[in-house]
Formats: sequence, C-alpha cells, structure tokens
Amino acid sequence: MNTYADANADLITVLIADDHPLILAGLAALVDATPGLTLVGQADNGARAVELYRQHRPQVTIMDLSMPVMHGLEAIGQILAVDEAARIVILTTYQGDEDVRRGMRAGARGYLLKDSGPEQLVACIHAVAQGRQFLPPEVASKLAERTDVARLSPRELEILAHLATGKSNKMIARSAAIEVGTVKFHVNNILAKLNVGSRTEAATVASRRGLLSAF
Repeated sequence: MNTYADANADLITVLIADDHPLILAGLAALVDATPGLTLVGQADNGARAVELYRQHRPQVTIMDLSMPVMHGLEAIGQILAVDEAARIVILTTYQGDEDVRRGMRAGARGYLLKDSGPEQLVACIHAVAQGRQFLPPEVASKLAERTDVARLSPRELEILAHLATGKSNKMIARSAAIEVGTVKFHVNNILAKLNVGSRTEAATVASRRGLLSAF
C-alpha cells in the first residue's frame, strides 16, 4: 500500500485537500491504487493543506477551491510563499472561466472539474509533476473565451451585478450612488465588452462565465 510512503524516489508524491469526505476518500484510493503515485497526506481544509505541504513537500498538490478555515486560493498563495516551485492542481465543481482565470493566476499548474474521469486526473498529475500545465479541453476553451473579452472594470462588474438582478437604470443609480446617465454609459460598455445585445443576455453570459462570483 502506497499511502504516506516515500521510500521510492521514482514515485510521484501527492497531497490531496478537499472538505468532502467521500471525494477525499475516493481521490486517496485512486492515487493509492495507481502505480507510480504515492499519497503523502490528506487535508480537509486549506490551513491543514498548508501545514501538510510544509511537512511533506509533495511533488503535486490537488487542491479544492471551496474549503473551510482557509479558501483554496489563499492556501495556494501560502504554499507558493513557502515553495515557489510548488505544483498545484485545482479540483473544483466550478466551471466559470473567471474561476479558471483566478486559479491559474494564483499559481495553479492544472485545473480539473470534480466530474473528471480517473484517467484524466492521473494524466493531470503526471503532466504537472513534469512541470507542464494541464487544462482539459472544456476548461481551456473557457479560458480562451475569457481572454477574448475585454476585462470589465470593478465599477462595470458592480453595475453588471445589479443588472443581473433585474434592476432598472434608476434603481442601479440609487444603489451605486451615481447618475442615471453614468449607469447607461457603463451598461453600454458592458454590452460591448461581453459582445451581447441585451441586458438579459449580459446577465446570462456573466453567470455562465463566473463573472459575478465575487458579488
């Protein structure tokens, strides 16, 4: 059994962090049963993941984004502060391209959805261990789509969040403490940057791309 063993230098050491017991157990069993991989630690929160990384310095860390005590993105930042060469794979249920962008910007080398198959997960671990990035096709397409869209300013994101709730320009102006004319200006910019023709379509695209996750 490979769990917590590090005797064979040819094995890829793996740390897993996920707050769902069944997912954590399933991933651990998969790593444990895969030739060439060895599990060195399991964490059910971000702070514990950082602690275990310090202890074991695994070659690959699989990190859930949404965890208690410390968010996955914060844990990634702390791990990279300890070891800038850390190789981290984000494993998440989120599919918005904004989430992909945030994760990769935080320093992750790979990104997998939780419904990925075992073969894809193992392929990802090997690729990241070899210093390569790994993005499954559906995630890569979302990231490419995001880079084709001009970045919305913080104010435009705020207006978009109000717009997505169905507020009128007057209501948005009142909530954001700005003039109605300024709201119209921002809405026009939002529609142009998202390449859509209506407020409803803008809200739909924003939700699909994960642009409203911070609001």
